[in-house]
Amino acid sequence: MNKTESTGRLTSGHVISEDPTGKIIILSLLLAFLWGGNSPSIKVGLNDLPPMALAFVRFCIGLVIVGGWSLYRRIPLGLKPGEFSRLSLLTVIFILQIITLNTGTHYTSASRSTIFINAYPFFTAIFAHLWIPGERLSFFKTLGIIVAFSGVIITVAPNLGSGETSVIGDIIVIVSGCFLGLRVVVTKLLVQSIHPYRLLVWYLVLSLPCYALLSFIFERGAPFQISLAGAAALLYQGGIIAGFCFLAWTTILEKYSASKLVVFFFATPLSGVVFSNLFLGDVLTPTLLGGAVLVAIGICLVNMRR
Repeated sequence: MNKTESTGRLTSGHVISEDPTGKIIILSLLLAFLWGGNSPSIKVGLNDLPPMALAFVRFCIGLVIVGGWSLYRRIPLGLKPGEFSRLSLLTVIFILQIITLNTGTHYTSASRSTIFINAYPFFTAIFAHLWIPGERLSFFKTLGIIVAFSGVIITVAPNLGSGETSVIGDIIVIVSGCFLGLRVVVTKLLVQSIHPYRLLVWYLVLSLPCYALLSFIFERGAPFQISLAGAAALLYQGGIIAGFCFLAWTTILEKYSASKLVVFFFATPLSGVVFSNLFLGDVLTPTLLGGAVLVAIGICLVNMRR
């Protein structure tokens, strides 16, 4: 089976997977650091808005930035024949990932949410092994998965019987990480034939009515308010993450190897724990830090090349 045949259901051409350059490595590390503040900002935002309402406002802000930048760059945003069905698939994955992330973060701490959501690179490696030519799982990738899951277990174990956090919340965030890994691979395939900016604009547009409807159905009795801290958190989630980070990540994913890029995101759990400690007062326990380190090592091993 050639490259075109193996990915023909998602993209009309072969998959480009070049090695990242020095500038791309620096940009990837910057994105990883910024993404570390996402779970803490969600935790702050949930003090003002329920999960689905928070997602709706966040991605409205993101859509303004992504759409504005696309128009500035004069990127055609009209859908071409055959694109709607593929973008709908990506939108469903995106919606499920955000629902599970926001809901899971609501029931657990920001530090734990940051660690568990950023286990997604080894899910990326598994899905890439299945669908992207040249991204096969090796011994070191398999070992990395085991090490990373060990970090998750070490982090969860001390609190299994306590009321400090919810194991259900932890599990939901892990599921979100699985959806995120799937989203990375599907995005990698789709941007081979759909411009990254058009792809972003449309899956944000298609997802917003779903968040609004879910909020209307399930969150009508929940408190809605906007504090100064909540506004700052929304601007961070919408402007920095859903705006700048989404644009940069989707653009570099078009050209460079997914499994080589995600290795740099081992910095995200560590920076997220630091953000949580600085802004939310989450305690930096030895098991939390040890779990973060093991997840980081596992992600490195998952993406190691011979």
